[in-house]
Amino acid sequence: MYGPAADLLTHESLIYLSRLLLQQPCAQQSRRTEAASCPPWMPLQFPRDEFEDLVTLAQLNHVVVRSLEVFLGLMHLQQDAVRAEWAKEALAAERARITAAIQFLHEVCSAFHQFGLRAIVIKSLDHWPDLGSDLDLYTSAAPDEVCRLMKKRFDARTAPRSWGDRLAQKWNFYLPGLTEAVEIHIGRLGQTGEQDAFAGGLLERARSAAAGGYTFRVPSTTDRIMISTLQRMYRHFYFRLCDIVDSAALADVCAIDYDNLRASATTVGIWEGVATYLEIVSDYVKSYRGFGLALPHFVHAAARFGGREMYYARAFLRVPVMPHSVRLYGTQLASVLGRGEFMNGARLSLLPWLATAAAVKEKLTGNDKGIW
Repeated sequence: MYGPAADLLTHESLIYLSRLLLQQPCAQQSRRTEAASCPPWMPLQFPRDEFEDLVTLAQLNHVVVRSLEVFLGLMHLQQDAVRAEWAKEALAAERARITAAIQFLHEVCSAFHQFGLRAIVIKSLDHWPDLGSDLDLYTSAAPDEVCRLMKKRFDARTAPRSWGDRLAQKWNFYLPGLTEAVEIHIGRLGQTGEQDAFAGGLLERARSAAAGGYTFRVPSTTDRIMISTLQRMYRHFYFRLCDIVDSAALADVCAIDYDNLRASATTVGIWEGVATYLEIVSDYVKSYRGFGLALPHFVHAAARFGGREMYYARAFLRVPVMPHSVRLYGTQLASVLGRGEFMNGARLSLLPWLATAAAVKEKLTGNDKGIW
């Protein structure tokens, strides 16, 4: 179930990260009493290489800051100065990366505004105070306007575009002095760019959010959940731990309007995918907290499967492609064609061929670059 033997340690690390972030272990209690003890799953000691593995996995899952803040508190509780110092060093390095990246992100967004072009930040700020491995934007501007802006203002280099990039109508730019790529989605969303109507309303529904001392325009909560669903259930077929933590945090503060979410997702043909996404999040959270998300009955009814079908491999929680994701794809395709969007249907019908080509190339060369 968990992949090759080399993955077993990493899976244990994922369990550990999940406990740090979802079980909320004695952190508040420990501040109230000196007699408080650490949770029984907390190892008393572990070597530096295992800590580095933990940080690497946290980076892949975009939870470095949040997990290490809890970890640091537990090390203080144990009076473990050595491992507390490890955590401080890792936190300082990650925060320095994020500070530099968020400044660039603000400059890019400001440049769009100065050029009279509309853009919002998608995905990247969902994990705050963590930040993803690239900076994602959506814009309604024309591709030539975007490329001209990025070249003129930032001397950006355009990355080679894969087949999937061309269908999805997205471009990646590398800016001097910025480690992360800037990925800009232009006029479309979805793996094959099939979601043009949904994408077209993102800017009007956007809201403001503060991060790193700056204010950004970001998607509404409903749009944010739908974008995450498109990414996880219809494209990558795996969850990062941040997806679960982020979505659970929204549910915890009652930020999700489930009726609005159902109406919006049904309109674009991904309601069953959204419901399944939420069911998976709820089941995973329940396995650590003892209770899941307070989902309405109609979410449970629409979900095609839940957390029990997920499996671990290569640093992430994987969504089974056969038959689960295939069925969701079929429902989405039928919805697109049912609305008379035949060009979008043609785009979406290319997805199985892209997936097959990517799988073959990865098997032959070890990566699927140039396809996805």
